[in-house]
Amino acid sequence: MFDLAKVNLIALSLISYLIFNKKAMKILITLAFVISLQTCISSIPPYDNSKPIWHPKKSKQEGFKKAYFASGCFWCVEAVYESVRGVSEVYSGYAGGFTKNPNYNQIGTGQTGHAEAVEVLYNPKVVSFSTLIQVFFGSHDPTTPNRQGPDYGSQYRSIAFYTSEQEREIVQNYIAFLEEKEIFSNEIVTEIKPLEKFYYAEEYHQDYEKNNPDNPYVRQVSIPRLKKFQRLYPELLKKHH
Repeated sequence: MFDLAKVNLIALSLISYLIFNKKAMKILITLAFVISLQTCISSIPPYDNSKPIWHPKKSKQEGFKKAYFASGCFWCVEAVYESVRGVSEVYSGYAGGFTKNPNYNQIGTGQTGHAEAVEVLYNPKVVSFSTLIQVFFGSHDPTTPNRQGPDYGSQYRSIAFYTSEQEREIVQNYIAFLEEKEIFSNEIVTEIKPLEKFYYAEEYHQDYEKNNPDNPYVRQVSIPRLKKFQRLYPELLKKHH
């Protein structure tokens, strides 16, 4: 990145010479162009959008409880939870950070504080929050900070969100159980955070694995992750899975 103070000092020292030299004048023009680019870059507005990117129809959310998780690429996580019996719908989005109404490109910078996350709509008469936590820890590696599989960055970190003290206790107790049984050889780094706000991702991210089965990432990462989960927990799956 250019140091504007140094650039300006050089420009001033060359002005008298540049005025009388055509070749040097070209240098001046180029220098001015570079400074203008730097100014444009510096003037990019903060990562706050004025309104949400997308929102599902409210009618589809009525009558269900909601749970929120982040465990890597949301294409993968969405597909896993949608295979679970008692889950009605899963939406991809962003949570855990400080930027208002983020979009996918902004999330990719790792500067929004958010992680790729999912909102799980479920019927508590069929599946419990405790079971959803089992799915969470059974479908990703909670010992890799800021990474899941081939994906790197804080946007791929492991987070179990809670919306009540009861949910917080369930998460803490399950982690204690996993540690006592030494299920994982490395330390669990999953964050336990209260859900402050869930932002829905762009519409094209919703049901991405289902709608894009030939996508290279889906074929090489997402589908194998789903199939591994299905092999480990067949008793939790919907009949058509």
